[in-house]
Amino acid sequence: MDWEPWLRLAHVIGATVLFGTGMGIAFFMVMARRTNDPALIAHVSNTVVIADTIFTATAAILQPVTGYLLMRSIGWSLNEGWIALSLGLYVFTGLFWLPVVWIQIRLRNLARLAAASGEGLPQQWYRLYRIWFAFGFPAFFAVLAIIWLMLTKPDIALWP
Repeated sequence: MDWEPWLRLAHVIGATVLFGTGMGIAFFMVMARRTNDPALIAHVSNTVVIADTIFTATAAILQPVTGYLLMRSIGWSLNEGWIALSLGLYVFTGLFWLPVVWIQIRLRNLARLAAASGEGLPQQWYRLYRIWFAFGFPAFFAVLAIIWLMLTKPDIALWP
């Protein structure tokens, strides 16, 4: 059986899930933040943490597996520039995503505490939110670059 079409499908679905979940999470967190309602923010943040755990983490684990199997099936090498660059950008994205997961959990917990006490969000929540927001941009553009590299497979010479 030729596994290549199935590997391509799984890899594209994984990339779509990573990109789509990231965009959805960002949208809902930003919209919740605009309300300044600790109870709503706590609820949305909880949903975001669950979505990141179920969708993003699963896709993030499967993406390199399907990519490696696809690479082997087609006969590509890790020495191909676009693959090496994609892997580097993938690691770069992960360096921003891992702290964001922790920040989302902290944002959720701080919002829960504020909602339970009937007080507004603490300053620490706003500081963490700004970091969360800022970390989204490099990760977003890195994922876009990875998708572009996967689609175009440019001839990039990283080594002589």
